[in-house]
Amino acid sequence: MSIGFGIFLMAVGAIVAWAVPALWQVDGVDWALIGYILLGAGALITLIGIIMAASRGRTSQVSRSRVDPDTGTRVERTERRDDVV
Repeated sequence: MSIGFGIFLMAVGAIVAWAVPALWQVDGVDWALIGYILLGAGALITLIGIIMAASRGRTSQVSRSRVDPDTGTRVERTERRDDVV
């Protein structure tokens, strides 16, 4: 989700930086600066999203269940590994 939001911010930032100043002038408002800030924030959020997605891909989860022969109850065990290469 953060990758999509980052791309959305970059698109809005590009529109604000390059299209809005030619169409609409407001005293005291620098549209290009606001657009560049949105572009930078979108790039940062996209980069963080890619890093988070890559780190999620390295985890593995193994679930095992068996019946304890002494008590007859089901025993479930879940093991999670974060393999960092």
